[in-house]
Amino acid sequence: MTALLVFLQSSSGSLPKGTLATLSAAHELKKAWGKNEIYGICLGAQAKQAAESALVYGLSKVFYSEEAALSKYLASPYSQALVQALKHCGADTLVAPASSIGKDVCPRVAGVLDAAQASDVIAVNSDGSLKRPMYAGNAFAEVELTSAARVVTVRTTAFSPYAATSAAGSIEELKVQLDLSKAGEVVSYALSTSARPELADAAVVVSGGRAMQSAENFEKYIFPLADAFGAAVGASRAAVDSGYAPNDWQVGQTGKVVAPGLYVAVGISGAIQHLAGMKDSKVIVAINKDPDAPIYEVADYGLVADLYQAVPLLTEAVKKAKGQ
Repeated sequence: MTALLVFLQSSSGSLPKGTLATLSAAHELKKAWGKNEIYGICLGAQAKQAAESALVYGLSKVFYSEEAALSKYLASPYSQALVQALKHCGADTLVAPASSIGKDVCPRVAGVLDAAQASDVIAVNSDGSLKRPMYAGNAFAEVELTSAARVVTVRTTAFSPYAATSAAGSIEELKVQLDLSKAGEVVSYALSTSARPELADAAVVVSGGRAMQSAENFEKYIFPLADAFGAAVGASRAAVDSGYAPNDWQVGQTGKVVAPGLYVAVGISGAIQHLAGMKDSKVIVAINKDPDAPIYEVADYGLVADLYQAVPLLTEAVKKAKGQ
């Protein structure tokens, strides 16, 4: 029997939008590659709860482990657990989101299993080949994995979340044996919290660039506009490197890839690395006083204006339109 195993990255016992998108890709792979079953694996704190919630997504069985060493993410124990899960269920393919964790752990799994890996996949073709971006999305490769063992990471913004069906599978605790001698130690672990939507899942994103000039200006101009929209806040790498915004707000090739319904770029010139992280947004609005800024090449709507004058006016207009 051939099967797929999906790494169900979870948060506080629930499956985020990105994980559900990974499940959509897994079901497409099952059909294209002629697999018999799709299994899931949840690791870490509240993994059992996440496994139970995953049963409505067409999985034959969901394995879980709440082993203490997996409560805080570390690449070594997680990769060991995933390898053991693959061997336990007889799966020859691992599918995972191309998140920061997925990008870190999957190459380790591929190395142990001598598996071919396709990273950041954005489409599954009918012939079983996979489409993935290269050179910051300026070129696309059609790749075929020919090895017996395979690892695939999925760009979650490229797939729609898998719709829930009736629960038909079962859950099973996975007894893992972990070698922690070279795993390192988690000294501290802090989860960023915000009343605003999660950047990767938000329907609207308002991002600021280097032109914001300070963290105070982010708070003064970007925050009110984002709150008027009910949006998440993002930033360009230049803004993050300048200390105007924290690292987890970074959108781009070396940050997060987003594809919201509306992306508002404020004071962002549009370097290719930033465009790689947001150009798949449904509607892009750019505000920049430079009429030749590259951001206008991908923007659906552009406003050539001083952001310090335009953004407060836009914020008030959004509030008025929404009756705030």
